Amino acid sequence: MLKQFFEEYKAFIQRGNVLDLAVGVIIGGAFGKITSALVDNVLMPPIGFLVGGVEFDKLAILLQVSESKPAVAIEYGKFIQSVIDFLIIAFVVFLVVKAVNAVQKKKDETPPPPPAQEVLLTEIRDLLKQQQK
Repeated sequence: MLKQFFEEYKAFIQRGNVLDLAVGVIIGGAFGKITSALVDNVLMPPIGFLVGGVEFDKLAILLQVSESKPAVAIEYGKFIQSVIDFLIIAFVVFLVVKAVNAVQKKKDETPPPPPAQEVLLTEIRDLLKQQQK
């Protein structure tokens, strides 16, 4: 019974869709890290400089400050950076989907090959024309 379970699991994992999904998740995670690094280290410093030296990752609303307890804060600057990360990732995904749709549309526009009967009739016609010459 356990052997059958693992055989079914192995068959499930080896399906193309599952492997494609796994590769997509891994690449998506890596792309998310790259995007976060881009936003945190390349985009936000100049934006912060332009708006008066603001460091977005340090923006927060302090709710509680006391010497006996750690500070409690709402760190909305990190949220702003996450929103920008999301917008960049969503834009790139939009561009990829748009490119795939354009390729698919071109593939759909190519006419299907003629039926075998039509090809055969065309060959017969061409042979008859050659014999008449």
